[in-house]
Amino acid sequence: MKKGVGILSAAALCMLLMAGCQNGGRSKREEMPEDNRPENVNLVVWGSEEDEELLKQIIDGFKRQYQEEADFQIVIQAQGEAKCKDVLLEDLENGADVFTFADDQVNALAAAGGLEPVKEDAAIRSENLEAAVKAASVQDKIYAYPLTADNGYFMYYNKKYFSEQDVETLDRMLEVAEENEKVITMDWSSAWYVYSFFGNTGMEIGLNTDGITNFCTWNQTEGSIRGIDVAQAMGRIARSPAFSSRTDEQFLAGVQDGTVIAGVSGVWNAVAVEEAWGKDFGAAKLPTYTCRGKQVQMASFSGCKLVGVNAYSEHYEWASRLAEWIANEENQKLRFQMRGQGPSNIRASQSEEMQKAPAIMALLEQSKYAQLQRVGGKFWDPVAKFAGIIAEGNPDNENLQELLDKMVQDVTAR
Repeated sequence: MKKGVGILSAAALCMLLMAGCQNGGRSKREEMPEDNRPENVNLVVWGSEEDEELLKQIIDGFKRQYQEEADFQIVIQAQGEAKCKDVLLEDLENGADVFTFADDQVNALAAAGGLEPVKEDAAIRSENLEAAVKAASVQDKIYAYPLTADNGYFMYYNKKYFSEQDVETLDRMLEVAEENEKVITMDWSSAWYVYSFFGNTGMEIGLNTDGITNFCTWNQTEGSIRGIDVAQAMGRIARSPAFSSRTDEQFLAGVQDGTVIAGVSGVWNAVAVEEAWGKDFGAAKLPTYTCRGKQVQMASFSGCKLVGVNAYSEHYEWASRLAEWIANEENQKLRFQMRGQGPSNIRASQSEEMQKAPAIMALLEQSKYAQLQRVGGKFWDPVAKFAGIIAEGNPDNENLQELLDKMVQDVTAR
C-alpha cells in the first residue's frame, strides 16, 4: 500500500489531535473536508489471534463513531505481536495499516521507516503511564500509541501459607516452603527472569548505540556488589529444597496440583492461578534476596504492547484515528475485561476494577524496580546457560568468575 495523500498536513493534524473520540473521553473530531473524504476506506489490522473478538468489538465501535464520514472495510488478520516487526519489514508497503506489537521492536520499526513520529504528542504523554510513554519512544519522540503496561513479572503466592510480611523477603518465603514441604518456582532457563538478580546491583546490561550489540558489566569484580556475589546468592537459592527452576507452564501445573505455593510469573497466568487458589490467591512485587550480606530488591524487565501505524498506509489519517481508538481509555478498560491485560492509560489503571485486581496491582508496584527490555539478540542464550549451570548446583564445580566472564563475553560479542 503506497502512502500518497495519507501524510497529515499541519492543518489536518491539528484538527485530528484537537478533536477526540467519544469512546475515549475526548470530544468528537471535526469531520474531514468533503474533498478529502475517501468514499471507501480499506484498512488491514494485525493483532494476536487471542484478541480477535476484542478487536471486532473495538472496530465495530469505530465504524459507528465515524459512519457518516466514510465507508469502512476493515479486515482483522492474526499476527503474533512478538514477530510483528519481522513480518512487517519483509514488505512494508503491503503490510498492515494498523498493528499491535511488543515495545522492544519500536526502534527497528522506526529506523526502517515503518513508523513515523506521532505529531503533537502531548495527549499521549499526559494520558499514559510514564514507563509506557518511554516504551513507545525513540530518542524522546513517540512513534506509537501505548496500549498495555503489563508485560512484566511479580510474585504469586498462596495466602494459606504466606503472610504479607513473609513475601517481603525470599529468604523467609523459602523457609515457609521448606517447613511445608512445598515449592517456590522461577524460570532460570529464561534470561528475561534472570535479570531480576542483577538489575538493582549497580551492574548494567543494555544496547550499544548501534542498536544491535550489548554492553554488560555483570562480571564486575569491584563495587559494593560484584558479579560473583550475585552468582553465589543464586547458588544458595538453588540449593534450597524449596526452590525449583521451572518454566511458566510447569509453574502453573504445580499450582494446580498443589506442590507449588509461590512463583514468579506474569498477568497471563492470573486467571488460572486464582481459579486454583480461590480466596487464598495473592500477588505482590518481587521480594528482596540476600546478596553479600544485604537485602537487595529483585528487579524485573518491563514491557508494553503498542499500536503502530504503517507509514506506507494509503489511508494514513484514518489508520491513525483507528490506532488511537484502539488505545483509548475505554477500549483499554474493555481489553482488561475481556483479556485481563493491564492498561497503560493512567485513568484506566487507577480505576476501581484495577484496584480489585491483585496481579495488576502487584505489577504496578514492581514497576518501580523495573527496566524496559532493551537488549540485543545475543543476550538471551549466554545468560540462560549461566543460570542453568547455577540452577543445577554447578555440578562441575566451575569457577564462578570464569562463568561470569564467559557469559559477558558472549553477551557482548559483535
